[in-house]
Amino acid sequence: MWPCLAVAALALAALAAPVAADAERVAGRVRALVERYHEDPRRIDQARELLEETLARERPVELLTLAARVQFLYGDVRATSDAERLAAYARGRELGQRAVELAPRSEEAHLWYAINTGRWGQTKGVLRSLFLLSTMFEELETIFAINPRSVRGHALAGNVYFEVPPLFGGDRKKAEEHYRKGLALEPRFTVLRVDLARLLIATGRLAEARRELGRVVNETAPASLADWTVKDRPRARELLESLKDR
Repeated sequence: MWPCLAVAALALAALAAPVAADAERVAGRVRALVERYHEDPRRIDQARELLEETLARERPVELLTLAARVQFLYGDVRATSDAERLAAYARGRELGQRAVELAPRSEEAHLWYAINTGRWGQTKGVLRSLFLLSTMFEELETIFAINPRSVRGHALAGNVYFEVPPLFGGDRKKAEEHYRKGLALEPRFTVLRVDLARLLIATGRLAEARRELGRVVNETAPASLADWTVKDRPRARELLESLKDR
């Protein structure tokens, strides 16, 4: 009996190996596409299609998490209407939630589930999405329990505290604390610096905001070259332009 079990185990392992290798190959290809999407934004579409094809066959946590991230990027960069954005973020939420169910201690799974949830709510309208707040605060608590030094976690927390009305838990002081903690951990994470500048503008500290935005525009080694090129530097320039006569 034992030899039969051993043979069966070896057979299962042999079947699993190609599946794992395929998932690893797809993950590597997707990361390469995402890393350089600024050279051609259609690379996000390619990554999205490749992941959906693969997820139809297998659903490892790594690919679910990557797919949630790509859906977020699609909503941010490629979608051309609110309806299309909401669909992308909703799909990202679905994929992220499945990843969380499979790997409840995965920081990345919780991050991309929460980030898509937050962006979905932001696109829908904060006041129309207040029912999501308990989920957002629970996810932030989980993320920081897993990794107190989560840079994306601090970026997300800052945005939640900044965007949500004070009556429902918003707190600009806490938002600023999270933005600054994230930047202390990764000074070249330019989206954090843009968001800190938005808060500084909202609180009337325009000279500080200009300095932060200038650092984004003049950054020479951003943590994400693609995000800096396509999203962060244009936003920084737009905000600087809006401050010209103030």
